[in-house]
Amino acid sequence: MISKKFSSVEDYLSSLDAKQGKTLREVINFIIESFPDLNCKLAWNVPQVYKGDDYVFGVSALKNHLALAPWSAEVIENFKEELESQGYVVKKNLFQVPNDWNIDKKLINDLVVARKLELD
Repeated sequence: MISKKFSSVEDYLSSLDAKQGKTLREVINFIIESFPDLNCKLAWNVPQVYKGDDYVFGVSALKNHLALAPWSAEVIENFKEELESQGYVVKKNLFQVPNDWNIDKKLINDLVVARKLELD
């Protein structure tokens, strides 16, 4: 199977089903609005939030869930207990949320802050 090459973050988000696109757009918008020093671009064919040369947070859509990644195994490890207690599937570098996730703004904020502290 050959996956489509996207030309922009909007192109990627527009290609998703309505629930996935809405959820990922909300996550990205929340991060960009909360942290004006961060931007979003397409890298590795998925949306990535970054500052300068450093990646801070990535998002992607899979068939049955969304993957959220703070670009740090250490950040994931530090939040693993909290993430698992909320029922999220946690992998080494990311965690999975439902396609129609009602975004947990405090959690996203805390993950971004932790990643930015790592970079500073």
